Amino acid sequence: MSKPAAATALSRENSTAKLAKFFPHATPVRIPVRLTRLGDATTTSSESTVIEFGTPQEVLFASTLPLEFADRLRVRNSDGSLDTEACVVALQYHGGHTAVAARFTRQVTNWIVKS
Repeated sequence: MSKPAAATALSRENSTAKLAKFFPHATPVRIPVRLTRLGDATTTSSESTVIEFGTPQEVLFASTLPLEFADRLRVRNSDGSLDTEACVVALQYHGGHTAVAARFTRQVTNWIVKS
């Protein structure tokens, strides 16, 4: 018998992996973050998700927020070592899930380190 939660997680990761193909320098990561959609104070929404791929300038993740191209986001990890704004540059819908790529609005140094 299959587990629905595992299937959902796998489906979300697969959709983000498909989007990552458009970012040749994307590296697989697993960084839990809190996303907050910025804008009018009456429409601010947020969620917890996991950055699944990253480049020095972009983060890729699955989201349930109603995001659109050029939306601004605050991306923050639990210890605050990553706390910055990003702008949605790509969306890909796949099997009821949304994979999102967002580009930092300013340079973020050493947030992703390749070995």
